[in-house]
Amino acid sequence: MKYFALIIALALSACQKDETISGQTGTDGTWLLQRLEGKPVGVEITLEFPQKGRVIGKAPCNQYFADQVAPLPWINIETIGATRRACPQLKLEQQYFQALTQATLAEVQGDVLIMESEGGVVLEYKRLPAS
Repeated sequence: MKYFALIIALALSACQKDETISGQTGTDGTWLLQRLEGKPVGVEITLEFPQKGRVIGKAPCNQYFADQVAPLPWINIETIGATRRACPQLKLEQQYFQALTQATLAEVQGDVLIMESEGGVVLEYKRLPAS
């Protein structure tokens, strides 16, 4: 009987809808940062949601990854891990990572993703066309 209850619980959890941002945007898209704190970004910074609860991307200098399990409209990206390559845009990368970890709300409008924090920090992304 214990095993039957476990099987039912696992089956129900597998059927639950992904209410995180990956469930809203899909797991096969790449988002390109357009604006950081209202200013245009002149280098390539990307964001992807490859699976439920996972965030990956490319910052100006390094590849990064993190977890995100908050349901929309909230977002909670913590403990970003990244490779350790230096480059001239390292300050911008640190500013980007700080903005990502401060973001608390996310909204998807077609091919635009906007993240905001309580302090007003805004990240604006545009979905890249599928290749």
